[in-house]
Amino acid sequence: MPTLELHIAADHPAFAGHFPGRPIVPGVVLLDQAQLLIEATGHQVSGLAMAKFLSPVGPGEALWLDFENTGAFTIRTEERKVANGRFTLRPTEAA
Repeated sequence: MPTLELHIAADHPAFAGHFPGRPIVPGVVLLDQAQLLIEATGHQVSGLAMAKFLSPVGPGEALWLDFENTGAFTIRTEERKVANGRFTLRPTEAA
C-alpha cells in the first residue's frame, strides 16, 4: 500500500470560516488533496464511493495518505486515523 505525505498549508483559506476560534480542515479539502495525490500516481479517479471522517484535523498537522490500487484510502496522522473511504477509479488502458 503506497503512503504519501498529504500537505495542507496552515494558512489554507478554508480555515478562515471553518470554524472561527477552532479551525479545522474541512472534509472536502481532505478529499480533494487525497484525490490529487492519487491521480499524481497515474490513477484516474472517477468518483467517491464512500468516506468517513473520524477525527478533526487542525492547521499544520502532519498527514499521510495510505491507498490501495482498488481506490481504498486512509488519511492519518502519526497517532490516529482521520478519514477513510474509497474512490472509484477508471480502468487503466493497457499499452
